[in-house]
Amino acid sequence: MRIIACVKAVPSSTEVKMDPKTNTIVRDGKQAVINPFDATALECALQACEALANQGADVTVTALSMGIPATADLLRDCVARGADSGVLLSDRAFAGADTLATCYALTLGIEHIGNPDLIVCGKMAVDGDTAQIGPELAGAFNIPCVTDVSEIREVASDHIVVTHVTDEGHDVVEIPLPAVITVGKDVAQLRMPSIAGVLAAEDASIEVLTAADAGADPARCGLAGSPTQVVRSFVPERTHDCTYIGGDIDTQVHALANLLKEMN
Repeated sequence: MRIIACVKAVPSSTEVKMDPKTNTIVRDGKQAVINPFDATALECALQACEALANQGADVTVTALSMGIPATADLLRDCVARGADSGVLLSDRAFAGADTLATCYALTLGIEHIGNPDLIVCGKMAVDGDTAQIGPELAGAFNIPCVTDVSEIREVASDHIVVTHVTDEGHDVVEIPLPAVITVGKDVAQLRMPSIAGVLAAEDASIEVLTAADAGADPARCGLAGSPTQVVRSFVPERTHDCTYIGGDIDTQVHALANLLKEMN
């Protein structure tokens, strides 16, 4: 059986640099970390692997990412934590991709790895908040998807039982494998890399795929393949003015109501 954990490199601070020409995030890899939701996705993938291994299944976990060459170091950290291998889609052709173009590239990466039994993604990326990649991958492979999973209750060779968050509360659902799940940040306690894992990660060879290696259509990659693009980015102006309202309750209520009308 094969489990794939999709991970993304995101800036480690809120001070994000934007490219003024493309209006995309500048990713130099100097202060990048694994997206917190994706770190949890990796842990869930590892726990699912352990559960299946205890049932006698032969299971592997592959960490998959798309990013700049420096992202390979983050994939080695995934290996240090227990992943069997890492695959990186890295090419200038992939730069500036929206979620649709990203999904296309990841789909090629997954097809290169081999048909998975389970794909685990973080609920969203902290630098985009779109929460679209997991469902888009499920659509690309025409397999079931459960989003915002808060608990993995059972993993078997042919199905998985999870609890996921809904607008009305929580639902417990059973879905057949293969499937895609997206997980929240607090689903699992992250494990620390073991000494053996760190040593294995140092010698790990992260497979890097260019657009040509993956057989990608240039028209569906990066900015060229992104139907949604950022037209303009800016820091909103903030004011810290304070208005004191005196008088009795009726006076204060009317004054506050007038202030709110002026704000609209």
